[in-house]
Amino acid sequence: MPLEMNKDVFITCAVTGGGGTQDRSPHVPRTPEQIAAAAIEAAKAGAAIAHCHVRDPETGAPARDPKLYREVVERIRASDTDVVINLTAGMGGDIITGPPSAPLPLADSTDMIPAFDRVEHVIDCRPEICTLDCGTMNFAEADYIMANTPSMLEECARLMTESGVQIEIEAFDTGHLWLAKNLVENGHIKDPVLVQLCMGIPWGAPDDLNTFMAMVNNVPKNWTFSAFSIGRNEIPYVAAAVLAGGNVRVGLEDNLWLEKGVLATNGQLVEKAVGIIEAMGARIMTPADVRAKLGLEKRMPK
Repeated sequence: MPLEMNKDVFITCAVTGGGGTQDRSPHVPRTPEQIAAAAIEAAKAGAAIAHCHVRDPETGAPARDPKLYREVVERIRASDTDVVINLTAGMGGDIITGPPSAPLPLADSTDMIPAFDRVEHVIDCRPEICTLDCGTMNFAEADYIMANTPSMLEECARLMTESGVQIEIEAFDTGHLWLAKNLVENGHIKDPVLVQLCMGIPWGAPDDLNTFMAMVNNVPKNWTFSAFSIGRNEIPYVAAAVLAGGNVRVGLEDNLWLEKGVLATNGQLVEKAVGIIEAMGARIMTPADVRAKLGLEKRMPK
């Protein structure tokens, strides 16, 4: 297919993530205050959307406490910097089996919770956007399964839609896009859809360009998509996403490095993305532009 470069691009900054990166860089925010500050820093650098996880303030370990999410959102909303808030709803779907010789019982670290509990912080905080990981996959570690069954996705989608939040499908492989289209066809998710193409995460879609274009070609024309890759390919994917007609995601969730040997901040990664996008002749969209494009409403927590 011919390239259809995107001329109006929004940047999402994924400021902290849910991985065990807290001890690999001093710039990974841990507390709600630090996470909110990182979102504001990213917005000032040019990000229209801040994608937020929360962490245990003491250890930095990934967490899903609704009170932590509420503090993050309240701090962002109380600031004088505007940004579209995108909260993860991906926590609470982790199955950890025993070794191959004895896969059952499941390990104590398994974290499988009901649909309402996975969405509770979204209902309470009322962000513009929340994520829905649209599929099940092996996820890097040997015995870890990221579990998102069709019925779980249907129920989470219902709760998200009823709360007035825009769903962002996170697709880690082409089958996840197939499932997303089925959820739309059956009325569980409103059309058109916002989708994030997640490339290079073991063991989802690899981030070679042939696979990336297969993902892009499976996104319906009336959907809005962003894309990213992790690690060293995060920055090259800024250009790849724009060239393919999409939007951009950067941030410390996906990559800790500004260049070889130099640890990045969220703001620096956004600034680098802005430079690439503008050098390509595209315009950086503001939070107000994104709300108008996607029909979003800025709301305060309940």
